[in-house]
Parts: sequence; structure tokens; C-alpha cells
Amino acid sequence: MKYILGMAIGIILLLLPSLSSVSQGVQWDPKLVANDNIQLEKSIVYMHISADNKLPFGCVWGKVTDAVPGYPVVVQIYKNDKPVYFAQVDMKSDGSYEHYFRIKSVDGNNVINIFQGDYTVDIFKTVYATTPPTTT
Repeated sequence: MKYILGMAIGIILLLLPSLSSVSQGVQWDPKLVANDNIQLEKSIVYMHISADNKLPFGCVWGKVTDAVPGYPVVVQIYKNDKPVYFAQVDMKSDGSYEHYFRIKSVDGNNVINIFQGDYTVDIFKTVYATTPPTTT
């Protein structure tokens, strides 16, 4: 019993700093990218995974025009406006990207459908606001 009480007090002590207001002294910049020549672009696609799907993986892929090197593509998957999966994906040198994610899991004879039904996929890409200057 004394161990449980000690653990409970320890957890409370660990949580105390997080109970204070997070916004104290923090000002949020609504602009996500600090460079005027760079902007964040959002694409929305819809995905349907049928109940009789046989494949274990799904994939999100595409190509970014005017991609800014060094910034990942962010993939966010929602079901009924609730987040279910997030990923950051590195782009290849040609601006293309692809990300595979598990939609079905098999544990012995037990098959678990991780994804099933209708989803909204938000894809965020960092691109140049204007065409970058060429170097000769």
C-alpha cells in the first residue's frame, strides 16, 4: 500500500509543472514559415478503405511543384474530423514523395482492420511563394 501511495505522490509531483498555464510568457506566431519567399500549401484528398480490402498497406504519394528543399511533407489522416494518423515524409530530389502505412494487421489467425471506411487526408507541402532565383 505504501508503494502505491508513493507512486501516486510521485506522479502528482511530475504533473505539477504541466498543470500551470501553458500560455504564460509564450506568444504564438500565426505564420508557420518565417520566410516571406516560402509558404505552406495544403491539399485535401479523400480516402475510402473497403471492409473487404485484402492489402495490408495504404499509400499516399505525389509530387510537389516548387518544393523547398529540407522541408518534409506532412500527412494527416482524419476520420469524422478526428485525427487517426500523422506522418512526416521526406521528399526525393525531384519533389516526389510516397508514404506507406499499415491498414490491416494480422496476429496469428486474428485479422485487425486498422483503417476501414471514409477518411480525409490533409497534405501540407512547403513551396516557394515565387519561383526561386536561378544560379548561373
